[in-house]
Amino acid sequence: MATFHVNARQVQLQHQAKSVDTARIEQAVRMILEAIGEAPDREGLVDTPARVARMYQEIFSGLHQDPRDELTARFHVEHGEVVLVRDIPFHSMCEHHLLPFFGIAHIAYLPHNHVVTGLSKLARLVDVVAKKPQVQERMTNEIADALVEALEAEGVLVVVDAEHLCMSMRGIRKPGSRTTTVATRGRYLHHPHEREEVLRLIRLGG
Repeated sequence: MATFHVNARQVQLQHQAKSVDTARIEQAVRMILEAIGEAPDREGLVDTPARVARMYQEIFSGLHQDPRDELTARFHVEHGEVVLVRDIPFHSMCEHHLLPFFGIAHIAYLPHNHVVTGLSKLARLVDVVAKKPQVQERMTNEIADALVEALEAEGVLVVVDAEHLCMSMRGIRKPGSRTTTVATRGRYLHHPHEREEVLRLIRLGG
């Protein structure tokens, strides 16, 4: 199985400590409306720049968060077997066209020294990572890297399956087409039989 390695941590650090400039977003949206031939002061559009600015502040909030902070809750358990959470829904934005892509994420990790995090924390991790302009490959790898760095997990496998509106509503226009990306770390990278067992468990939930 091929893996796609990117320096997701470096990209995340570039955005740390910055904030969303809503005033500039409003100005930019107004300019875009004018550029496409619309009248930004008409009734239906007069509040659109402010609405878009507030929306961007929400859906791009992950730019200003460290995803590892969602994994600070730690618990010691008796077993040391794989932890798998399937079908975590998410919405994100493609950085190429600023159009949404959305789907589900599956996260599996092998605890180190019987230390796990809360199941809801994995869903929160996906939410934080998803809330930024990006490509699906980097999102998948950033989730995996956060688990390794925060939990020192002995093995990590992340599968993300999504539909991209940049393929569905423009360009090639193939609605319903899906993109699947996989990131593996540790034992699941170096032990194919263990990786295949986790993938089998993910398929059982389909």
